[in-house]
This record gives sequence, C-alpha cells and structure tokens, in this order.
Amino acid sequence: MKIKEIRPPGQKKLRARTLLLLSGGLDSLLAGKVLEEQGVEIVGLSFESVFFGASRALAAAEELNWPLILAEITEEQIRIIEQPRYGYGRHLNPCIDCHGQMVRLAAGLLPRYSADFISTGEVVGERPMSQNRQALELVEKLGEARGLVLRPLSARLLPPTRPEELGLVNRQKLLDLSGRCRQRQLELAGRYGLTDYPAPAGGCLLTDAVFSEKLKQLRSWRGEWRREDIELIQAGRVFFENEGLIIVGRNEEENKKLEKVALASDLLLTLPDFKGPLTVVRFRDKDIQAVEAGQALGIFDHPLLKKAALMTIRYSRYRQAEEAAVILVSPLRAQSRKFKKEEWEPYL
Repeated sequence: MKIKEIRPPGQKKLRARTLLLLSGGLDSLLAGKVLEEQGVEIVGLSFESVFFGASRALAAAEELNWPLILAEITEEQIRIIEQPRYGYGRHLNPCIDCHGQMVRLAAGLLPRYSADFISTGEVVGERPMSQNRQALELVEKLGEARGLVLRPLSARLLPPTRPEELGLVNRQKLLDLSGRCRQRQLELAGRYGLTDYPAPAGGCLLTDAVFSEKLKQLRSWRGEWRREDIELIQAGRVFFENEGLIIVGRNEEENKKLEKVALASDLLLTLPDFKGPLTVVRFRDKDIQAVEAGQALGIFDHPLLKKAALMTIRYSRYRQAEEAAVILVSPLRAQSRKFKKEEWEPYL
C-alpha cells in the first residue's frame, strides 16, 4: 500500500476523530455528515487501484473541506482476486474480501492519524450480497477490527460499536436505514445541502462482465496477473496470441490511453498519417522481443508483428483500399511496410 496525503489531516483537534472510507458516493458523504453533526472530526480515506479510481472522493473532500488520505492498493487487490476467501460476486468481484481488506488497512492507519474508529457509508441490505448483516460481520472479522467499524446510516440496526460504548458517538442520533430504497438518503442530502454527488454505481471494473472476461483470458495467457498487463487491456480491442498481446485503439482517446500505459519494451504501430488506430504489441517474453526488435531487419516478417500490422489496417479507414502501409513508431527508428488487401482481408 502506498499512502499519499492529498489533504493532510494535521493534529487531532476534537474529542473524536474517524477515518471515513470515502468513495465520494452519496452514502459515504452522508455518513460523514451524520458524524460531523455530532462533533466528530472527519478524515477521509480513499482507495484506488487499477480496477477503480478515487476521483469522486477527491472532488467530495475538496467540496466538504475534509482532509483526505489516498491509498494505492493494486498489489493487495491482485492478491485477493487470485484467491478470495469468500469467493466472487457475479463476475470477478470479491466484494467481501475487498471490503475486509480495506477495513484492515484502515485499522492499521488509526494510530498514525490519531483516529478512534473507522466509519463507512454501508447500508444494511442495500446490496443483497455484500451488505447483508452476515457480510458486514465478515468484513469486520477479515479486517481484524471488531467493534471499530461504525456504519452511521444503519448503526441502530446493528450491535453497538466501541465508539458508541465509549460515548464518542451518541447512538440515538445515528440512523436506521436499510434496503435499496434511496428516498431517505435523498431527503438527507437535501437537509445537508448536498447537491453534487454521482448516481449510484459500482465504479469497479471487476463488476463489469466484459472486462472480467478479458481478465480471465489474461490470467490464462500470462499465468498470473500483472499490473502493467491489467492497465493495458483496459482500452482498445484485445487479442491474445501465443507470443504476445495485440491491442488496437478504437478512437483517439483510447490511443492516448494506450500510449500512456505502454512499456518501453512494447512495440507501437500506426498509419503513416497517424490518423487511425494506435496498436500496442507486448511480447510475453521480453528477452525474445528485444532480440526481434533490436536485431531483425525485417521486423514485419515476425508473425506477431505482421498480424498486428494487418489488424491496424483492418480497423482503419484503409481497410477497403487495395494497398496500405503501417509504420513502427516505437521503440525503434520509424520502419514501415506496405501490405496488399488480400493480406488483411481474412480479418475483415
């Protein structure tokens, strides 16, 4: 875990301080406001990884003037996805294990930030699989934080927590929300003057069916999950070949994403006028790739590079032309090759 203090908390000023697991969604904002109303000092803690970002939390902390700590947990996430103790949801989302991990990491930060307890925006029954009573208990157990996790929106439906027992929080002023109806949350948002919040959404790529399938293919292809591969398959058309990956950008935005996440050892192909797909080729064996790229004179004779070049044409405006060229723009000095229509026609 890598910690970055986006808005440093400073010294504790009030009697009670909480680390609020801040997603930036309405529930986490309301949880913070309910506690703030009781004189609890809020320190937001947001997590990010290759599977989800923290932009909503950053915007919310800025708007509400809350300190914010950002924790990057990609490697921790990968280890959990490899072997979740409580399994997956509908796709590759190990929600219970993931939430438990976040609580455990937050618990480890309590002393560092002079915080008394952890708080979350979870609502009993709002998500049938990951926010039922049993799941919430499992999260605390996995997080090794028994009694330290306060859920202000549903607290009166749950056993008292340590901050309630110690008098840091008045249990009677906490809420008893449950289920999937959002009416009470919307009423509270109006009461607290919250207007800029996103519509309810998962936000995690592991809950996406298409991405989860690509992630499974990546695991089968590589034999393991690596951060750099996961970043690469998030954009473009992805083709898993025996010797490597071919990723073809579908638009200018994806081209920019691919260029940003490409490694120095990757090969980048495009069209001579740079108007069309950017294609990234990543060899499974970087040593072989280095030999091929650095020493071979006919780089486009390599089967993987040739297919990548033909796929670049196939998804460009030149696919109906009789002849088209592709250039290798990185890491070598520009090399190009012209291809005939009959060579890319099998991919149409």
